[in-house]
Amino acid sequence: MTIKEAVKLRRSIRRYKPDPLPDDLRVKLASLASQCSTDDISIRLICDDKACFDTFLAHYGKFENAYNYFVLMGRKGADIDEKAGYLGQKLVLETVMSGLSTCWVGGTYSKGKCKVQPDKDERIICVITVGYPDCEGTKHRTKPMDKICSVKEADMPVWFRNGVIGALLAPTAMNQQNFHIDLDGDEAVITAGAGVFTKVDLGIVKYNFEVTSGHKCR
Repeated sequence: MTIKEAVKLRRSIRRYKPDPLPDDLRVKLASLASQCSTDDISIRLICDDKACFDTFLAHYGKFENAYNYFVLMGRKGADIDEKAGYLGQKLVLETVMSGLSTCWVGGTYSKGKCKVQPDKDERIICVITVGYPDCEGTKHRTKPMDKICSVKEADMPVWFRNGVIGALLAPTAMNQQNFHIDLDGDEAVITAGAGVFTKVDLGIVKYNFEVTSGHKCR
């Protein structure tokens, strides 16, 4: 599977099989998490934890057997939310290419029960569940291009159109797709709207745009 195929195949999955992840896969996922970490963003894999999603909100959100997850923590400062979204989506797509499913989670889990606690100068930004899916997931609904982009489709360069399509396939909080894509000369510009987790969403969208277009964006 290529990364572009992973962008198209990815689904947000909330129901997982209870089977434990094999040791070799745990090692691989932990290594991927380490590779996607930076000085500002720390990503850790937690396995076999039944407490973090044992909350009313998690049950309300229909999470089942969400025993394995990545914790994304950032050092307090500017732009860690966007960085976490960008690096986390890189991890998500690598995970999908390993045959597993994921779901970005912003609030329907217990930070207090999380097996990893941040240092004083850090905060938990979000988590990403991971495991073998126990359902197919729903098809990703997207807005029309003209709702998130001011460039007419007929005027889009091929690479830009591919990036817009990839961006529309990115997971966002409550599927709000609260972002805007523009073209400044030969450079794509993506901005976030106001709202909860839109900065994390911005990083996710930017990563999807870049891997599907082959162009960097700002």
